Amino acid sequence: MATKAGTITPPAPAVEQHERETTFDIFRRWGYLQASLDPLGQYLPPEPFPTPAPEGEAAAEARSYYCGTIAAEFMHIASPEQRQWLQERMEQRPPAQDQAHILTQLIRADIFEQVIQSRYLGTKRFSLEGLTALIPFLDRVLAVSAGLGVSRAMIAMSHRGRLNVMTNTIGRPASEIFTKFEDVDPRSTMGGGDVKYHVGATGEYKSPDGHVIGLHLASNPSHLEAVDPVVLGRTRAKQERIGKGGKEAILPLIIHGDAAFAGQGILAETLNMATLHGYNVGGTIHVIVNNLLGFTALPEESNSSRFSTDIAKRLPIPIFHVNAEDPDAVVRVAAIATEYRQRFHSDIVVDLVGYRKHGHSEVDDPTVTQPRRYAIIKDRPALFQIYAKSIGVDPAKEVQEIQQEFLDDQKVATKADHKPRLAELPEYWDPYKGGELQPEDDVPTGLPGERINELAIGLTNYPKGFNIHPKVKKLFEQRLEMGAGSRPFDYGMAELVAFASLLEAGIPVRLTGQDSQRGTFNQRHAVIVDTETEVRYIPLAHLGPKQAKFEVYNSLLSEAAVLGFEYGFSRDFPEALVLWEAQFGDFANGAQIIMDQFIAAGEAKWGLLSGVVMLLPHGYEGQGPEHSSARIERYLQLAANDNIQICQPSNAAQYFQLLRRQALRPWRKPLVVFTPKSMLRHPDASSTLAEFSRERFLNVLPDNDVQNPRRLLICSGKIGHNLRVEREKRKDMSVGIIFVEQLYPWPEEELQAALDQHPGAQDIVWVQEEPANMGAFSYVMPHLRRMAGDRAVLSVKRSASATPATGSAKAHEIEEKTLIDLALGSAL
Repeated sequence: MATKAGTITPPAPAVEQHERETTFDIFRRWGYLQASLDPLGQYLPPEPFPTPAPEGEAAAEARSYYCGTIAAEFMHIASPEQRQWLQERMEQRPPAQDQAHILTQLIRADIFEQVIQSRYLGTKRFSLEGLTALIPFLDRVLAVSAGLGVSRAMIAMSHRGRLNVMTNTIGRPASEIFTKFEDVDPRSTMGGGDVKYHVGATGEYKSPDGHVIGLHLASNPSHLEAVDPVVLGRTRAKQERIGKGGKEAILPLIIHGDAAFAGQGILAETLNMATLHGYNVGGTIHVIVNNLLGFTALPEESNSSRFSTDIAKRLPIPIFHVNAEDPDAVVRVAAIATEYRQRFHSDIVVDLVGYRKHGHSEVDDPTVTQPRRYAIIKDRPALFQIYAKSIGVDPAKEVQEIQQEFLDDQKVATKADHKPRLAELPEYWDPYKGGELQPEDDVPTGLPGERINELAIGLTNYPKGFNIHPKVKKLFEQRLEMGAGSRPFDYGMAELVAFASLLEAGIPVRLTGQDSQRGTFNQRHAVIVDTETEVRYIPLAHLGPKQAKFEVYNSLLSEAAVLGFEYGFSRDFPEALVLWEAQFGDFANGAQIIMDQFIAAGEAKWGLLSGVVMLLPHGYEGQGPEHSSARIERYLQLAANDNIQICQPSNAAQYFQLLRRQALRPWRKPLVVFTPKSMLRHPDASSTLAEFSRERFLNVLPDNDVQNPRRLLICSGKIGHNLRVEREKRKDMSVGIIFVEQLYPWPEEELQAALDQHPGAQDIVWVQEEPANMGAFSYVMPHLRRMAGDRAVLSVKRSASATPATGSAKAHEIEEKTLIDLALGSAL
């Protein structure tokens, strides 16, 4: 329509549509600020929109979609397709739900807790009451997943509601859970085991149309979010076992607490893995069991923003908040989340906002710190009662039947005489074993020179026309010489030959870490880069058509999440050689929780094995306190009952043999390897081709070069090479030098043989680079004193120190010279 001024006025319907769309966009973007989320009405009060909200019919309709008991944050997502999909799901009449089924699940969830409360009063269980909507939420996720091709769900969660989930989602009989409360057969777990709300469980979900989904609830320590990367690593392993379609078939689901989601850094690291090539699992459903308290801390004490979920906004993923006292809304969001994950292979966060009926645990009195909130909670009916009233149903008969069922299960538990095992291992663990190492577990690891040469040719091959860097080309030429036996092997080549030999034997290899493709010290070059196009090529992935899969990834700048992921991967790919490499061993302490709670203790606590390998560059070279020590002492302190292996191979062939041993023998234990830095290419640590054909890794390297020495120096790693070099300079062969290549399990028999080889030595001296309160000193000395007989046992080491090493290169040189002089001198 033309106006007097000659401009065109759009038709009225078009104007109305534009205004409607503008109004809806305001609510799509800001509606979550005025949603009704806290069932108790205390926290999360409505906030004004940053943009003035219009009134009228369109605003009222938009408000009904975005300001009810569901709040959606999705307008930060860049993809128009994803935003459109989400708004279409939000802007429609809520679908009808199977309310009778929802009610049954709510009854089961609440009555389960009530029976425990009545029979085991004052015992910790970390009740789900106040957030029992989690159970129908999970049920709906699984029901939708079954129709979208999911065959297994990998679930992680901390302790809140865990026992409830084990029974009402995983499907473990309630009698098994009650038996855990009875704590039968305590002698079976003396010195081991774990509390009932940490252990894992397996089960099955059967959908109404007959589809079955395997369920696995991963074991978890009290370090709430530590399991996050572990379960994603396990998910990735299971997906890779399937191959094509694996990401659609295996669903990861992580259940968090609100304060932990906001507060624990490993969660942020894990979120960052979402789309990284080496860690992508096709999307994770994150569920927050949000009771708006962190132990006793209020929300404003736990997170710096309105929602604990705001950290997830760093990713282009949707975040839903749901009032947990609206079960219909909860299951609606469960369906949306599941469909979104399967369609877009993206993470999604669902924040179930409720409350905690009891304190942090059942022995805690929350009225001391939140008296007003708990005055409201005290008189609040159970959720199943609220829901039954809202849908006009009298649940009394069903409540009585379910209560009697659980009471009968509890009676069964009182007669149990052994602890139930709640999880079954997959068949691919059948060939592997834990416990103590037996002689029959050892395997030959050497290879003939001809085979080494064949592997060397394969791993230095690259396509015609590939513009290889001149330095890398020269390195590959040198590696061919190593394979032919005309040049000694360095560590980098020894490692790659070990990998190649395993790959061609059908054993997958996966290596990750910061800079692991090239290697921190320029030693690996497992991935080469075309100098013209920057196209990358991996020779180890192109050895032959029947080889196993080789993966090497430069990791995100994280220790904790990456090591957790690789530990998890090793748990569900036991036949693979899975390695994590620290940039420097000093930085590995950023992953201390993973080492302490999973790697060192997983077998003792949960009966779970792992063959994960940790490569930790270690050695004193004057680079300061953060680039010298991988903290050998800490790993030795964690070692007991043959739980881990701790090794420091002193030459290239030993490293080759060690890696092959780890992959080939059936004894599956984590392996901590202290790897060299300056010695990676040093002639003193190199090996001849003949050494690769030696039958196996040697736990101890005796000194066969001396006759009737006056003293035996016992050491491990770089310091031994320094001693040998200085001994050669002095032309003093009156001192023998023995390398301990495996520190744990302690190589008693081999070391005793090396000592007995020189019965005339008057004293035995442990020599280390580390200060007296670090390194292997405190661990080794009692062993040596026991084994030495009448001979004196002495030590040479740096003075005890609060820091691993000096920051002065010159001071380092003075210290090292003193160590060597003392060790080789005539008196101590």
